[in-house]
Amino acid sequence: MKFSFTKRPAKLPVFLIKTEVSSVLVLLEGNWSFIGRLLYGTGMRLMEVIRLRVKDVDFSRNEITMREGKGGKDRITMLPQSLVEEFQARLVQVKALHDNDLAAGFGEVYMPFALAKKYLGAAKDWGWQYVFPSSRLSIDPRSGVERRHHLDEKGMQRAMKKAIRRQVSISLLRHIR
Repeated sequence: MKFSFTKRPAKLPVFLIKTEVSSVLVLLEGNWSFIGRLLYGTGMRLMEVIRLRVKDVDFSRNEITMREGKGGKDRITMLPQSLVEEFQARLVQVKALHDNDLAAGFGEVYMPFALAKKYLGAAKDWGWQYVFPSSRLSIDPRSGVERRHHLDEKGMQRAMKKAIRRQVSISLLRHIR
């Protein structure tokens, strides 16, 4: 006698239409607004955006290379033309922060795998810097070196929850009137 498991009914995915996405993205603030639009416009995963490095953005080809993404794979996606100008302005701000860090004796980022040994000094190179650096320096638990890491992904998750709650409140107020 053979036994078989019952099949669970497939659940339909829940997704937002374009106007709903736009209404939430408008409510994001600061860095989170740009990150949200980058996520939506490129199809990147949150950690791919958060860990993005300057050298992985190619403005001449309008491409972004994501390294060591899900499954340890690299992939390429398009950079939406609507974000190019803002992206370039963002990199100017990040470059100024990096220059200040270098002047203060910092400016080094974590290098993946054995690249720190292979390319001595590359950890301070502009191309290896995070596009979304943290606002403060921290001690790297792996090496004990004080350096600037990337933003924490939980910040984006909190910002998105806050924006969605605000959007729901706005929608409820419209229905009450």
